[in-house]
Amino acid sequence: MKRSHTICRLILSAGISLLTLPGCTNYSEVKVRKPVYRPSTGMIGEFANAQRHIMSSMKVGTSRPLAALGGYLEAAEFSSRQLASNPGDEQARLDYNFATSRIISIIQKAKFDPWNKPLHVPTDNGGFTLTNRPGPNPRHHSALFDFTPADEFDIGGSYITKRSLRPGIGAPTVVVGKARREGAREDFAMDRVYYGVTTVVRFKGRNCEISFEDPLAVETTVMNGKTYPLAADFTVPLAVLLASNDPRKLEIMRVLRPGNYAETARITALQPYDPNKTVVLVIHGLMDSPATWTPMINTLRGNVEIRRNYQFWFYSYPSGYPYPYSASILRDDLDAVEKRYSLRKPMVVLGHSMGGCISRLLITDTEGDKLWRKTFGKPPEQVKLSAENKVLFEKALIFKHRPEIGRVIFIAAPLKGSDLSNNWVGRLGSRLVHAPTTFLKAGAEVAQLITFQPGDLRIKGLPNSVDTLSPTNRFVKTINTFPITPGVPYHTIMGDRGKGNAPKSSDGVVPYWSSHMDGAESELVVPSGHSAHQNPQAIDEVARILELNLR
Repeated sequence: MKRSHTICRLILSAGISLLTLPGCTNYSEVKVRKPVYRPSTGMIGEFANAQRHIMSSMKVGTSRPLAALGGYLEAAEFSSRQLASNPGDEQARLDYNFATSRIISIIQKAKFDPWNKPLHVPTDNGGFTLTNRPGPNPRHHSALFDFTPADEFDIGGSYITKRSLRPGIGAPTVVVGKARREGAREDFAMDRVYYGVTTVVRFKGRNCEISFEDPLAVETTVMNGKTYPLAADFTVPLAVLLASNDPRKLEIMRVLRPGNYAETARITALQPYDPNKTVVLVIHGLMDSPATWTPMINTLRGNVEIRRNYQFWFYSYPSGYPYPYSASILRDDLDAVEKRYSLRKPMVVLGHSMGGCISRLLITDTEGDKLWRKTFGKPPEQVKLSAENKVLFEKALIFKHRPEIGRVIFIAAPLKGSDLSNNWVGRLGSRLVHAPTTFLKAGAEVAQLITFQPGDLRIKGLPNSVDTLSPTNRFVKTINTFPITPGVPYHTIMGDRGKGNAPKSSDGVVPYWSSHMDGAESELVVPSGHSAHQNPQAIDEVARILELNLR
């Protein structure tokens, strides 16, 4: 099996070739650490009070959590008063944020419960009453989640190469749902919540209220009547999500046995739906997962204009399926999205590798049954297929462009195929893909109806994903005779491995001639292999296009 996996990784996948295979480094590596506090020297007044309480609480540690909690509350209260008189005081901000991080950390570790009833915390000054500001959605009740301050994580990995931060007021905090979320699929949400919030504590006398604020929804917060930037760590929640779910374990198996993972084909929003923000729908390629977009999403969220105006969604699917079938599933999901949310703004779609081929079908009209006729030589009513298989082929071959899509960015997309699919590696890889039983039956039935033309890729059954990336595949040749719907702008990005030899270039998997599209509003060749969507220049280009889209 290990050898089969190695061979399969050679096939037209995102970053799949012997030279571009990822090493042993995990996509994300997360380690818990003890946060470091660096007090200033020579402090007097409120500064001295805040820092004294922080250091004494650190000494108490977990042996007396209620006493430590009281000390951190005193420190946060002193620091907030200093900020009220001098909002630009950097040390007061650092002390406030550190104390706030420790407040939420102690509540979590000691299993205190200020979420359901007020918690009295004694101190030398009479103590505090600690409460939680409830949000408008009962499904977001604080008692349903675990909270960990972001400063308690060291992060790394092949997809986590930089930390995207926004300095400001509050403690960036990772939120993880304690249980799987009911109705997640219907809401296009993750099955379990992994999210980043910012913890803010506000004081009214000896009452302290904890609130959790969404740094992707708002840029600022108000405390003591003054407005501050809201602190944020956009990277740690992504790192924890990847490390907790280990997407690698599914990437290969969803190619080899796609039918076993049919339920994983779905659209998922990375953040709560905001009707005022444009959806950016990203689609991964062969033997990949949404994790492959982490470097880009992490960088783009650090861009204030993109963060304010866009929200990121994923389409994930078993990539052993022929991509016309994956596109038909996506169209069904888009229908469901429209019923659930009625999108106000046209989507932007980013498609990498085979995800670009799927994206191409979203902005293409088959002009009624014209593609069907080119495939079978007859209109649907004259083709003798079982009712089940007729529906399968109609959904894959008869479709219109999606009106909710306003722009597409193709990245390293083998739109005209790749010769790697035709050589011995591709043919062996194709045989490793185990088609679902329904596909085997459909393939046996349609094999009696199809007449291959000279030069066509000849297969005995229904093509799988590797077959549909062949330049000689009948569908690939035919779909490229259909134009992209007028009025939908599109862009291309491709890699040349740093050789600078376009248009004769290749990213090692997909050649320039396959990714190039006449009519593209822009084209950029970057010094990258097939994982061009992770190249810094390509990410900058996507940011440029998204900013252009706003205008």
